[in-house]
Amino acid sequence: MAIRKLRTVPDPILRKKTREVEKIDERLLTLLDDMLETMAEEEGVGLAAPQIGILKRIAVIDIGDGPVKLVNPYIVEMSGSEIAMEACLSVPGESGAVERPTWVKVKYLDLDGVEKFFEAEGFFARAVCHELDHLDGVLYIDKLVEEEQK
Repeated sequence: MAIRKLRTVPDPILRKKTREVEKIDERLLTLLDDMLETMAEEEGVGLAAPQIGILKRIAVIDIGDGPVKLVNPYIVEMSGSEIAMEACLSVPGESGAVERPTWVKVKYLDLDGVEKFFEAEGFFARAVCHELDHLDGVLYIDKLVEEEQK
């Protein structure tokens, strides 16, 4: 595994849409492991491929319950609403309030290429939404409700 270089604003790659993964192979599995290692090194709870300069539809999340590796994830259902503070490894030193759903259902491929679904709520749902936004070129700063006063 290796630590990858983080991309930060205003790097234009952070604003691009990703491509779906067509093949799950050893290179992809290594990339996902590298992403987890990079996320941990940077003390984050999620990391999407564009944040390390790769335009693939993959993300990793670990809110403390163990790592989740997502290939071609999409939110298929959502409900509820909550405004809470967010930060991002690609927007260092800043944070702001963002409105997100409190529950989401996500379709994704597991590491064997099998389509699966999972449900997330609370902070996990927020992290999922934040990372999946990255896969569409959207940053949390695009969705600010109010900025934290410093």
